[in-house]
Amino acid sequence: MVGGNASSVTDFILMGLFPEFQHSIVLNFMIIFIYILAFLGNLLLIVLIWGDSRLHTPMYILLSQLSLIDLTLTSTIVPKMASNFFTGKRTISWIGCGTQSFFFLMLGMSECLILTLMAYDRYVAVCIPLRYPTIMSLRFCLHMVAGCWIGGSIGSFIHTVYPMHFPICGSREIHHFFCEVPVLIKLSCEDTSVYQLVVVVTSIVLLVVPFSLIIASYTLIFLTVLRMNSVKGRKKALTTCSSHLTVVSLFFGPNIFIYMTFTSSHSPEQDQALSLFSNILTPMLNPLIYSLRNKEVVAALMKLMGRCGVS
Repeated sequence: MVGGNASSVTDFILMGLFPEFQHSIVLNFMIIFIYILAFLGNLLLIVLIWGDSRLHTPMYILLSQLSLIDLTLTSTIVPKMASNFFTGKRTISWIGCGTQSFFFLMLGMSECLILTLMAYDRYVAVCIPLRYPTIMSLRFCLHMVAGCWIGGSIGSFIHTVYPMHFPICGSREIHHFFCEVPVLIKLSCEDTSVYQLVVVVTSIVLLVVPFSLIIASYTLIFLTVLRMNSVKGRKKALTTCSSHLTVVSLFFGPNIFIYMTFTSSHSPEQDQALSLFSNILTPMLNPLIYSLRNKEVVAALMKLMGRCGVS
């Protein structure tokens, strides 16, 4: 078994990211660098939002939750991947695999719901602004955020415990750089067609439905923006909404392809490339997309830098 003779027979073997790639050490260093940027960028955004009272609004509270999810998501994947690569020990225990899968799914499901809430927040702000303070109150926002985390945790628990009990009769090699449900299902020697159908239905509920609601929200937003008389207001609305739409496209596109078509013949390289883009590269881009095009966040950053300069 790869990873040493001391490995348990219940351990899985993570084959890593593009194991046949000749310059894998360069690739792994690049991913670690991207991870550090993503970690620091999202951490900075959280500090800016919670440290500036002007940003204590529903939109920025939701944005801080998105940053928290991205920060935790990359930390769930990259450290283990890097450790396996540089130590040469590719094994991951049954419990470790289940834990990684649980946190990955919980964060992914919660992000689906948070992004949908962010679209609703923008819809209320642009289309019915007079009712915005009543509808999107701070209390309502915090309750919805809690609901997103609880819903993601429950869904993740179900979709972690059930597939982890499928019998594995052959190789325990996972052709991926982390434990993920579609890859684990392929290892089972039992008929998993019923569970695969459950995964597709869950994907429709948590990916297709939220994505459709988001598209519908932004369609209404753009129609409202086109009727605005204020050029400044129109520009501000389009800038904020275009940032969110960019993040939505980067997140939902790869995940819909992975989870809605995982029963078809994807190559391991395809799955790894999409996961790399969605779960590591996108969390690095999110702080840049939101901060560089947002005057309030930039102002909070300047204020923080001013304090540090004075100190």
